[in-house]
Amino acid sequence: MNERRVYILEGLCCANCAAKIEKEVVGLNEVLEASINLLEQKLTVLLREGVTLIDGGLALLNKIKKIVKRIESSVKVFEVRAEGLSAGAEAYIAADDGHEHLHSHTHGKLELTGAKAKLPFDDAAKELARIGFTIAMSAVLFLVDVSEEVELIGFILAYVIAGYDICLKALKNLVHGQIFDENFLMAIASLGAFLIGDRLEAVSVLVFYDIGEMLQDLAVNRSKRNIEELMDIRPDYANKIIGDKVSVLSAESIMTGDLILVKPGERVPLDGVVVKGSSFVDARALTGESVPVQVLEGDEVLAGTVNQNAMLHVRVTRPYTESTVSKILELVRNAGNKKAQSEKFITKFARVYTPAVVMAAVAVAVIPPLLQFGSFQLWLYRALSFLIISCPCALVISIPLSYFGGIGGGARHGVLVKGSNYLDALQNIDTIVFDKTGTLTKGVFEVTRLSPVSGVNPKKLMQYAAVAEKNSNHPIAKSIINYYKTLFNSESEQADKVMEQAGQGVAAEYAGLTILAGNEKLMKENRINVPSVKEAGSIVHVAVDGSYLGYIVISDLLKPDAAAAIKRLKELGVRRAVMLTGDRKESAGVVARQCSLDEYRAQLLPQDKVTCFEEYKKEAAGKGKVVFVGDGINDAPVLASADIGIAMGGIGSDAAIEAADVVIMNDNPAKIATAISIARKTRQIVIQNIVFALGVKLLIMVLAFFGISSIWFAIFADVGVALLALLNAMRAMYIK
Repeated sequence: MNERRVYILEGLCCANCAAKIEKEVVGLNEVLEASINLLEQKLTVLLREGVTLIDGGLALLNKIKKIVKRIESSVKVFEVRAEGLSAGAEAYIAADDGHEHLHSHTHGKLELTGAKAKLPFDDAAKELARIGFTIAMSAVLFLVDVSEEVELIGFILAYVIAGYDICLKALKNLVHGQIFDENFLMAIASLGAFLIGDRLEAVSVLVFYDIGEMLQDLAVNRSKRNIEELMDIRPDYANKIIGDKVSVLSAESIMTGDLILVKPGERVPLDGVVVKGSSFVDARALTGESVPVQVLEGDEVLAGTVNQNAMLHVRVTRPYTESTVSKILELVRNAGNKKAQSEKFITKFARVYTPAVVMAAVAVAVIPPLLQFGSFQLWLYRALSFLIISCPCALVISIPLSYFGGIGGGARHGVLVKGSNYLDALQNIDTIVFDKTGTLTKGVFEVTRLSPVSGVNPKKLMQYAAVAEKNSNHPIAKSIINYYKTLFNSESEQADKVMEQAGQGVAAEYAGLTILAGNEKLMKENRINVPSVKEAGSIVHVAVDGSYLGYIVISDLLKPDAAAAIKRLKELGVRRAVMLTGDRKESAGVVARQCSLDEYRAQLLPQDKVTCFEEYKKEAAGKGKVVFVGDGINDAPVLASADIGIAMGGIGSDAAIEAADVVIMNDNPAKIATAISIARKTRQIVIQNIVFALGVKLLIMVLAFFGISSIWFAIFADVGVALLALLNAMRAMYIK
């Protein structure tokens, strides 16, 4: 099984360097995949099958540190040894000095971030003091009449105070062969301005750059906090019942089988079953639905929901690390590791764009004066504006942030998208293929008619069917068992031996008799003649020792929003809506007509569904994505083969969250249209940022070439573009 390792890259800010680190880490023998999330400053590594790490991964850590040191020397590397932790938990992190350091965590989120991305209070105060002192000194030198020598010394001092960090990083990276990063651009631009006599502008470039970086970090951190607040479904504590006492403990300390008390207004801390009490719970944070759900004794309640009006005694069924809320939070946090094409494009684009602009700046500085179109000093000044505006920070940060916001906004609506690549894919769907049971229908079956052959008592027919289906978990089997309980007011007897036959039914041995209960295929395989039944609903035929006793009609109700959901998908441009089901043609036809589906195929075994789905994929090749929507358990093979697999009703299903690319956290198929709308609006924001940032930068370059734009204007424009792009990206969180 492939193992995943996570590393924090403290201080990483350059997209070019990130791309190079990714490429070299993937080149290591132990590594299959590597992905850097610039927003989180996190490197996620997927190891090759069967790789054994020496000393708990220290050998690999050291290799990664060497790569990072060579590419961006100022970055420190930490390996995260534990994930998914919450309140009160701690994790060991291997620091860059090779020793173990203990870091605290709160609410399941790693608080350790890059030094530049989240400055401690004291460091932030020092940074502001440094900027303030530089501004004050520059203002005095500009306004007060002093000698040339004093002014020169003063501006040199101001330059060193404002730019020593930038110049030092640029020099270190230059030594390691990393030339075209933002530190290099700012250092060259400011030094160039200083050397041609524009000392105030040289210092101002550094000051405004530092201010812009601080504002940019504030905007990024604010947006990340907003997303975390939208997903603030982590439990703070749990009330454990011990005898007659109630102890307040951390959710992680509660074990499976423990009894907890959930008071009105409190968040349910762990998944469990209600053993005493009844109440309404608000599941909005998980499903996006505002209507509270009533829970009674015996009902399941999930972590992250809020108890509203009465005390509940809950028996815990899963520890915190395996709870629904823990898996949802981990899914959202890790979604940034799967990058959309736009993110990959911008990373590659930045690697070409920045060197190209530097070459253009050199050409602007050299060619016009050689052709006698002005002095070298004049064109050098214009070339420096090229360098300042060329930094691609606005794109590198705002585009991942847009997708991050879109994923967070989707989670707010009860739609979990496992990566920005799937969010991108959702906007271009050609064909959507639905399972029937539990997807378009409620999956709640009821016996609607007993049809025994002449001379057979209906109760006898029901009795044999219940014995055969006693141990099956299939929804149809459960409906038979429930009907038997209602009919006889007792439990059915146990079969001596039961064999389930996938897609057909069951064969059971009972009191020396062989009972068959299933569909027409099962009967034909056992050479039992059955009548042709044209009724809507699922038909369960029953035979005992080769004699046919009759059939049971079981109906499944259509979900209220199913037909409207299909209509909305068509309005969004989905060309074809199809249903694949193992149910009978008559039942499938009724659902297909009610939902206005384009076509359907019925009486399919699981392997038949895969074959049919592959046909649809071939037909849609080049036209758009083919999506499969199922329950995430029985349809796992088809979900895995789909361009996008969507699991319905995944709120308590481990298999659904594992198998699908997108999880709809309730049973409402209308959420698929919501997911597509969020994906398209997120994409619009991404395109807006790309066009806006590149357009403004191109405009400033043209203005700089003709001498209309100054260095002052270039630095203001660079900072402004970055901040506006970030603010626009934050809109993705609040898509309605």
